[in-house]
Amino acid sequence: MNEQPLITLIATFGLIFAAEFADKSQLVCMTLTARFRPWPVFIGAACAFLILNTLAILFGAAIAHWIPESYIALVVTVLFLVFGIQALLNKDEDADEEVEIKSSRSIIMTALLLITIAEFGDKTQLAVVALASTFDPIAVYLGATLALITTSGLGVWVGHRLVKKFSVTRLHQASGVIFILIGLFSGYQAYQLLMLAE
Repeated sequence: MNEQPLITLIATFGLIFAAEFADKSQLVCMTLTARFRPWPVFIGAACAFLILNTLAILFGAAIAHWIPESYIALVVTVLFLVFGIQALLNKDEDADEEVEIKSSRSIIMTALLLITIAEFGDKTQLAVVALASTFDPIAVYLGATLALITTSGLGVWVGHRLVKKFSVTRLHQASGVIFILIGLFSGYQAYQLLMLAE
């Protein structure tokens, strides 16, 4: 291998950043931050990407075959629809209290769970697998992880800015709609995959 690790790191960062910008993981970070405190959301997202990229580097293409893609899409559908409906049903009088009461640990776990399941076997993780099989795996890991944490940080920042401009109730409703849309899109993907499998 003649490639320089720094060039690999920068190239991987640029590629993954562009792929994930305005993608579902960034939307998840934005909508969660509109409902909860920003730092626990950011920590949960960062942990999710550390786990996902570690799996991509260590196990390579095998991760895509562990669980059929249609099953992952179904789990994502259910999770996002449940979170979306919960957000829409949230009562106005409880909206401001929820932001304060929810523990940091549960917010971290929520962000970690949603992003890990939504991104498992996603195009970005498969891109990390492909890059790591050709270039310096450590440089690829660092570049991809930094890119994903950066896009998550931007999502958290946007969500935090929205909290200052709009009522928490309106943001809960908007986040509910976004979660439901992601859930419906995943459901459509699952349906297509199941039809193709027949």
